[in-house]
Amino acid sequence: MTTTFMAPAPARVAGRREGRSRLWWVLAAGWVAHVGLRLWLYRYHTGPVANPDETGYLLAARWLAGGPGGDLTGSTFYQGAYPALLVPIFWLTSDPVLAYRLVVVVGSMAAATAYPLGYLLLRRMGLGGRAALISAFVAGLSPALLVFSGLALTDAILPTLVLAWLVAVHDLVAYGSVRAGAAAGALSAFAMAAHLRGTVVLAVCVLIMVVVSFRRDMVPSRRKAMMPAVAALVSAGAVAAAGKALNGALAAALYPGGTRDLSGLLLSRLTSLEGQAWALSGAAGQLWYLIVGTWGLAGIGLAGAAALLVRRSAPLQHRVLAGALLLATLAIAYASSAALPDEHRVGNYVYGRYLACVAVAWTLAGLLVLLKGGRLGVVRHALSAAGLTAVTGGAAAWYAGDRLERYSFIAFDFPEVIFLTGVRDSLDLVSASVPALIMLACLTGAAFLATGRARLLVVVGVLALIDIAFTAEQAPARPSGADWLPAPPPGRVAVDRRVRWNLWVPLAYRVSWTELELYDGRPPEGACTAVVPYGSVPPPGWAATGRGGAQMGWTTWSSRHCR
Repeated sequence: MTTTFMAPAPARVAGRREGRSRLWWVLAAGWVAHVGLRLWLYRYHTGPVANPDETGYLLAARWLAGGPGGDLTGSTFYQGAYPALLVPIFWLTSDPVLAYRLVVVVGSMAAATAYPLGYLLLRRMGLGGRAALISAFVAGLSPALLVFSGLALTDAILPTLVLAWLVAVHDLVAYGSVRAGAAAGALSAFAMAAHLRGTVVLAVCVLIMVVVSFRRDMVPSRRKAMMPAVAALVSAGAVAAAGKALNGALAAALYPGGTRDLSGLLLSRLTSLEGQAWALSGAAGQLWYLIVGTWGLAGIGLAGAAALLVRRSAPLQHRVLAGALLLATLAIAYASSAALPDEHRVGNYVYGRYLACVAVAWTLAGLLVLLKGGRLGVVRHALSAAGLTAVTGGAAAWYAGDRLERYSFIAFDFPEVIFLTGVRDSLDLVSASVPALIMLACLTGAAFLATGRARLLVVVGVLALIDIAFTAEQAPARPSGADWLPAPPPGRVAVDRRVRWNLWVPLAYRVSWTELELYDGRPPEGACTAVVPYGSVPPPGWAATGRGGAQMGWTTWSSRHCR
């Protein structure tokens, strides 16, 4: 008997090993495919397009690598965790174009890593292996992972960072894993050092540690419960301390006159009725964008997470994960809206970038509901998503009023909305909501009508078609026209403070051999090139070069001492 039962064991072990090996090859191939798609999409990107944000991160990375920095006094502080990842690029090259292309490679690799992490998260939530592979691959085409992966923004890494954190949180709660606790703490602290949104992630992580430590139903032994929590707090403290030191050094070097202080604005918003109305309506606008920008899937995921929280029969780790993601999402939406100054743009009231870091996670959550839920459950969640779309969009529109029409519409803020409406210069919440709800209906109908393996193929197929259409719209066109930035020769470069910020800020990155010197009055002694408003008369010792023009608004002078 023993021989009969033991004989197949080596074959089973070999089969499992072969299956694991094949799985990792599939994940690796999918990762390479995602990287390749992004490199193709952004093959014409040679420099920052989202300023001052991109330049702020690039100058920080270049300065950390030992190169010239810049003076960003009075600007928003661009934290150092993301630039620290780019430092090796500036060790390899000082050419700003080549460096930027390598930054795109880093962002593409980071965004593509959401595919294997999405697979792990879906498997931990109970989805089958084949379904998880296919669903995670298609979810990797989400706009939140495509739009920012080719830009020098911390948004290129935050969605992947959040997925990794969620996997670690699941393992911490499910297995009481010390290693998972250390990973969760380190990832949340790194997120805090990368962006203020990460502060929310760290706060939620600390809350989870407290719950894990005192809930006996999570881990049977108090000692075993404390170990992963302690590991998380120690790793979070170490990474947070390193991040604080890094950010302190960056602030002193690149913001010598101080950064833009939003703490006073945040306090006034939190302590006044008008401020609360601003914060809550802005949060509603962000939630509306999150739902329509994921073609309704985030709305289904939000409804599913809320239902999972109150279902006591659900696995505890699943409930904790749902609560963590839900709390982080709501807190990010509220806090970021409360701290946002009124810049007289439509994005003050409806904005997608701040919640892009959780959009992929909610896309996966929506897919879980559609693939695992019963027919009536799928319909209920879809109706809840539609209702949430109407409520959040209505709240944002009610508070903003005609400012949605009067204020500046910046196309960069609305890639998904532009895809839905085809309009590039204005926002109509209804016009954007209707096609998103139609897509939601298509996804829901696919899940309702199909059963078994067919449901997976049809639901994911519909999502793939939508994402492919969005990707095709992002397909690049070869750039044309003359370069609009000055191209000063080697030597010290000075910029008149009257020159617009949107000229000298990207120029600070383009000039890779020295730090730009801002001045009032006469160019500083020893400078070789001065960038000045068009029409300015050069003082003695300086000669106009004829570059620039009235349309560009700038011209350059050359010092006779440098010839």
